[in-house]
Amino acid sequence: MKYLPSVKLLYYLPDAERIIATSAKATLSPRDFNSINEKMSREDIENWLRELVVRGHGSPLEHSIYVFEVTCSRVCSHQLVRHRHASYTQLSQRYSDKYLKSLVEEASRLLGRNPPATFGETALLLEEVVKSNLVFNQLLELVSQAFIIPPVIVENRNEDFLKGLLASTAEYYKALANGISYEDARYLLPQAVKTRIIVSMNARELVEVFLPLRMCSRAQWEIRFIAWELWRQLVSVHPGIFKYTGPRCVLAENRSRSQPCTLNEFLEDRCEFTIERCPEKTPRHKILECLNTAGSI
Repeated sequence: MKYLPSVKLLYYLPDAERIIATSAKATLSPRDFNSINEKMSREDIENWLRELVVRGHGSPLEHSIYVFEVTCSRVCSHQLVRHRHASYTQLSQRYSDKYLKSLVEEASRLLGRNPPATFGETALLLEEVVKSNLVFNQLLELVSQAFIIPPVIVENRNEDFLKGLLASTAEYYKALANGISYEDARYLLPQAVKTRIIVSMNARELVEVFLPLRMCSRAQWEIRFIAWELWRQLVSVHPGIFKYTGPRCVLAENRSRSQPCTLNEFLEDRCEFTIERCPEKTPRHKILECLNTAGSI
């Protein structure tokens, strides 16, 4: 669905599980890396990765890299870049006009007009759309070309919200028509405008910080949506590292166990929480309900 954010895992070290497990064992063995590695079976790898979870031994997880691409709103990207142990390359807003141009093209099609030739004509076109009798689904398809839309807006079929985004975009083009620079005119654009960002994180940042914080029900919906979708992709390539990962409640619970449980085991109620309350103060009997809520976007 175009109105939602997206995340795509682009690159990772294929042998990250083996590298991490071997590095973990190297902290306890006098043998060199290669001699440890050549005798490391799949079962050994699973056991060592599980031990890292239980013991909270995070440094071996840093011998990895995961690169992913996120398409989201500026609301979300500002939260994402607060994670310090990561690298980011973001589409300059000066060059993100392609999303707005797609919106303008769709507006022209919906109204049966030729694409506008000037900024002033673009502003008038968008103002006409705001006043038109387009139905909600048409407005949603239009606005989704350039903006991320909260699911609650879609559920409530809030046309005023969508028209507000269009009205702001019209003001943006009106400013450009009046000679205001792109750099200054974009102050008029809502934070819902789409952006694209390339992110690289190592497994430690993902397992101990990003996923626990952003998969939690307390996280804002958009970055939570991205975190859960990223987790699914990570589990599909490196289950030994990421299957025990989840919101902070899962991390806290697994750190208190001799045998950790996977996130799916918790979600399917095949593993019970034993901690008195989660780090966000949710009591034990409410954690599972909270966990299911977190992943339900």
